[in-house]
Order: sequence, then structure tokens, then C-alpha cells
Amino acid sequence: MLAIKNAKIITVTQGIIEQGTVLVDEGKIKAVGQQVAVPADAEVIDGTGKVLSPGLIDAHSHAGLDEEGYGSEGWDYNEAVDPATPWLRAIDGINPTEMGLRDAAANGVTTVCVVPGSANVLGGEGVIIHTYGNVVDEMVVSRDAGLKVAFGENPKRVYQQQKKMPTTRMGTAAILREHLVKAANYMAKLEKGEKDPEKTPERDLRMENLVRVLRREIPLRAHAHRADDMMTALRIAEEFNVRIVIEHATEGHKIAEQLARRQVPAVVGPSLSSRSKVELQELDFRTAAVLNAEGVKVALTLDHPVIPLKYLPVVAALAVRYGLPEQEAWKAITINPAEILGIDDRVGSIEVGKAADLVLWSGDPLDVRSRAERVLIDGRIVG
Repeated sequence: MLAIKNAKIITVTQGIIEQGTVLVDEGKIKAVGQQVAVPADAEVIDGTGKVLSPGLIDAHSHAGLDEEGYGSEGWDYNEAVDPATPWLRAIDGINPTEMGLRDAAANGVTTVCVVPGSANVLGGEGVIIHTYGNVVDEMVVSRDAGLKVAFGENPKRVYQQQKKMPTTRMGTAAILREHLVKAANYMAKLEKGEKDPEKTPERDLRMENLVRVLRREIPLRAHAHRADDMMTALRIAEEFNVRIVIEHATEGHKIAEQLARRQVPAVVGPSLSSRSKVELQELDFRTAAVLNAEGVKVALTLDHPVIPLKYLPVVAALAVRYGLPEQEAWKAITINPAEILGIDDRVGSIEVGKAADLVLWSGDPLDVRSRAERVLIDGRIVG
């Protein structure tokens, strides 16, 4: 049993507790408050003058797929020879001990969603993992992250060079629709097979994740920067009645009302990067504030390795500078990404019963001078 005492506790969902205590037992949060009885045999960490927060969460990354310090040998995030690869699984390419993941854990980012890159219209299945471990299977929080799809310039650029479709935005949308229709036909065969086993079709790995999308078991996770690309993503999601999350949302401020009305969340960023391509002309930290004010559920992303995961508190602070209320900034790196990823029953806030993913900071975590002094994942001290 472990107790962290006398810390300023940012619970995220239950306010701030001054000089509070969190009790951890068997990897879970057992008690939170100012009047917590600490067993005599508990290991005690003194948090006097320090701040305790939930472990931070980034809902969109390529950590472990794009390995720091390796060069091209560590580029395992894009299978850029076929524009539609929905059967790929991010978990099969992750190096769990790569430097970016270790840096993330040491700096308070305890959970990330890892997705394939955006070269393909359909890139493959994402996975949600903790950032510390030696075996990726033991780091998995959830396999229900969603199916990565991409709009805009990336698929066009990759396949123009190969003289393949898509070379236009129309082509990208057409390929996605085509595969959703194929999946619908396959799903109909599966349903016939459930009633009559003799009609069960041969297993088709290419279709399985798309069937899960059509059954609303997992969302489409749509890479889209420009407002028109986001609207195309929303249009297709409505056509096929599927769940969708907008990732990057660089021009999300232009269609904030559209996203809010459809209750579509936005994973915004990496706003700390440069305007490296035409889609990023309106890159601005104000986007998160505009979306939040309109009622859109907002999470912040670094798109690791574009910006290293360890700087997640820095971008939250910059979002506050440009108009996002501080409490909402905290939500955008904790409970909001947890809700978007469907894991808020386990992580994202300091509440009894949740996993003891906790960070003890030397000072205000949104102050660039503060550092993570202790990091716990499932109650285990990892940093």
C-alpha cells in the first residue's frame, strides 16, 4: 500500500484538494481527500509543496511506431504501397522500449493512443497503451482505439508519386466509401451465416475492422486539417452512420458549430509545430479555445514524434495563454482524451476505483519550470 500525503491534488473531475492524501492499493486508487486514514505499514511519499495530478493522456500519437534515434530503420507507421490497409494493427509495429515512450513516462504522460500514419486513406487499427513496459501486450489499456483514416494532402502526395488513386480529395473520399460498402456487403453475409452456418463466408481480414466500424464498436479516427476535409469526413460518417473523431482539426475553428451540433470530438494539434505544409496555414493555439467555447469535446495532441510526448503540459499551458480556460486545459490532457478513447472508467482523473496513474510534480504542472518527480502507472512507480 502507498500513500501520497500533503499534496495539492488536481482531481480534474472533483476539483482541487489542498494538502490532500491519495491512498493506493493493488494498483487502484483506494481513497482521496484531506482526512484519509493511512495504515501504519503503508509506504508514504511526502507531497508537501508539490502538486499531484492524474497521468497525462495523448489521444493521437505514433509513439513506438516511429522510433526515436533509429532513422528509417524505426519508421514502422506507414505501409505506403496500398491506399487501403484497414487490417493493419499498430500493436504489431510498436517497440515498447523506444526512447520516446520512456521519455513520456518519465515526464508524466502515462497513456497514449498509437495509430498508424496518414499516408493511406485507411491506415489500420490503433491501440491504447501505457507508456512504460517491456512487452507491449502487457501495456495495452484497450484495443478499441478505432480505425485510422486520412483526408487531405498526405494520401494525395503519396499516391501521386506512385501514379495510383487517390490523387485528389474526391479520390480519397471514393476509396473510403468503396471499402465501407464492401464491408457492409461482407457484414450482411456474416449475418446470414449466423442464421445459417452453411452460408458463413470465408474470413476476410481486410473487412473485419471496417465491420466493427459499421457496427459502431469502434470509431473512424480521421486525420483532417482543413475545414473542407473535416466536412467530408463528417459527411461520410453520416452516410454510413458510424462514429468518428476528428484528429488534428487545424481549421476546426471554422466549423466549430458543425462539430458541436454533431457531438463530434476533436483531438487538436500539434499546434506547437511549424506551418510545414499548405494545410497548416491557419495553425493557431486559439483553435482549441474556439472549439471548447462552442461545446466541442477537445483533447490536445502532440502527434508524437512531430512534437515529443513529454511536452504535453507545455502545449496545455500555451492553449491557456490563447484563451482555453485552465480547467478545460487540464481536461484536454486527462479526462477528455480518456472519454474520447472510451477508457474514462479507468484513467483520466483522480477518483476512487480508477487506476493509480499519478504524477507528483515539483510545482504547477502548467509552469514549464516544473518537473515530474514521481510517476505511477497502475500504482507502480516508474519514474
